[in-house]
Amino acid sequence: MNPGTCAAALVLALSPFAAHAQSAAHFSPAYRFTEQSGEQLFANVCQGCHMPDAGGATGAGIYPSLAGNKNLEAGGYPVYVVVRGQRAMPPFGAMMSDDQVAAVVNYLRTHFGNDYTDAVTAEDVKVARP
Repeated sequence: MNPGTCAAALVLALSPFAAHAQSAAHFSPAYRFTEQSGEQLFANVCQGCHMPDAGGATGAGIYPSLAGNKNLEAGGYPVYVVVRGQRAMPPFGAMMSDDQVAAVVNYLRTHFGNDYTDAVTAEDVKVARP
């Protein structure tokens, strides 16, 4: 088992959602995520901090709610944040392809009480990369 997988397993084991996460998720090997759909990426990457209902959390840090979030209205903003990170959120751009970033952003923008149907594309993501 590589160190990244060990760290992820430890975090999940200590999580209050450990039983659900261990039965429903698989871990991406090495440095890049293998999940392709926005739903899979959210479940295996985002919900650990933003919670399964995207409601956010407060504890060791503040993880903003993505549910009903007006900041998701302009598609370029969440693309930028996922690719480059912001505050305590790490940049996931090196770990996700342009298609994966677009998929998870589009998933967030159309779920959890968000109804922003103008989809972002892989080309939009490419422009946001450093």
